[in-house]
Amino acid sequence: MLWRRRKRMRSMSSGSGELANAALTDLWNGEIGLQGDGTQPEKITVIGLGNTLYTDEGVGIHVLPLLEEILAGTENIEIIEGSTDGIRLLGPVEDTDQLILLDSINGGAPPGHLYTVEREDIPAYCNVKMSVHQLGFQEVLFAARIRERLPARMVLFGVQPASLEFGIGLSDTVRGRLAGLAELVNRQVREWRSAPWTAGNL
Repeated sequence: MLWRRRKRMRSMSSGSGELANAALTDLWNGEIGLQGDGTQPEKITVIGLGNTLYTDEGVGIHVLPLLEEILAGTENIEIIEGSTDGIRLLGPVEDTDQLILLDSINGGAPPGHLYTVEREDIPAYCNVKMSVHQLGFQEVLFAARIRERLPARMVLFGVQPASLEFGIGLSDTVRGRLAGLAELVNRQVREWRSAPWTAGNL
């Protein structure tokens, strides 16, 4: 089952009994997918980052509806509209096995260029600002790292922006790359699901 969270994270303040009952209800209703041997596949979380008020800065959010269509039917995957929520995303990051991040990346390439940044190269320190929005996601990764809760697998897919001016909607150049960005995510999900994680994959 594909899950979608919008901006605000769902509250986890319920008592343990209520959470257990909710989990059983989800399972009964088919909300939690099982593999053929009765176990769940490792959880994949996709987080779209960015600010939709600044044109191409919001590409990580604008691609999410397309991903919902492409990944429909994929078991145990969650899509989160992270926007610029910062440290509030620490929980979802620490609670997943495999993490895909989507963002605009100002790396100096031609507008529309698609970036792939692997786990060890994703900046996890507060003084590194690879993403173009002011409230970086690096602080979240840094916190998860020092708590030894980083996902086993991580990848960042990004797009070089053509415009960061104030305004709703993407530039034509970046809008034309949404399908390509979504396909990168789709391929990564299929690759992870076809190759079970082992320590040698890190």
